[in-house]
Amino acid sequence: MAPGDGQTVDEQFARLPRSRQRELEAKGLGLPRLREIALEQGGEPAVQHILAEHSRPASRWDLDGDRGADEGRAVWPWIRLLLVAFLGVVLCLLSTYVLGSSALFVGAACGVAVAWAGFRTRRSLGGLVTCGLVAVSYVALIWVGSYAADEWYLHLRGQETTVAYAKPLHEQASHGVRVTYCRVTLPDGAVRRVFENDKRCTDETMAGARTRAVIDPSDHYRPVLGGKSAIGGIAAAYGCLGAAAVLVLAPLAAAVMSRSNERRGRQGEPDGRAGGTDV
Repeated sequence: MAPGDGQTVDEQFARLPRSRQRELEAKGLGLPRLREIALEQGGEPAVQHILAEHSRPASRWDLDGDRGADEGRAVWPWIRLLLVAFLGVVLCLLSTYVLGSSALFVGAACGVAVAWAGFRTRRSLGGLVTCGLVAVSYVALIWVGSYAADEWYLHLRGQETTVAYAKPLHEQASHGVRVTYCRVTLPDGAVRRVFENDKRCTDETMAGARTRAVIDPSDHYRPVLGGKSAIGGIAAAYGCLGAAAVLVLAPLAAAVMSRSNERRGRQGEPDGRAGGTDV
């Protein structure tokens, strides 16, 4: 809604960011003076023009709080964005235990809440850059995490042990393609398909031969032939650690900068008081 669209001077002034309210008051155009101007003949358009000129951040890198004055706290919008994004990533990764790579859809659904939290932050260049960093990091984490979570799990909880090759399964897939599924016999006698075939497991004459594998103690994830070095997912893990660092540090840095801007604004006011809504 543009300034003046059925709103009183008080309502229009309240919609301004606190930093802009302080700027107007420093120029002698605080709310009392704007009320006086509005009562003069032809004064309402002048008030609307003044408020419109001050509705944008003075600095493109201003990170000072929410768009609405009623949510104009400097720090909370960024902390909220961090919490919502972090919760979305956690829910996505936890759901991989049940949904596998389809957990990506859980992350995408949570992304709606992340987008909402980002929209509620300040629409300055600094705010857009921060939200962009959070968005890229979030997408990287849910995309890579939904496919690599099982590998990370086996790196952490998997146990290296000796298994025996079992007779592979051969099935006809679509378009007449013959697919081979390798299997191993675990120490407890259970026969499980492996995570990925190797050269020897497809040879039926190797049935009964012993080899090393990494198994899941809970028997949820399929065994991986070889040692833990054969599991993979290391590069993806380091990449996701970097994305997680950006996801956390970007909104925290914005919150610190916002709080610092607010304190400087308070120090610039007479008697150390800031205009607008108190935090």
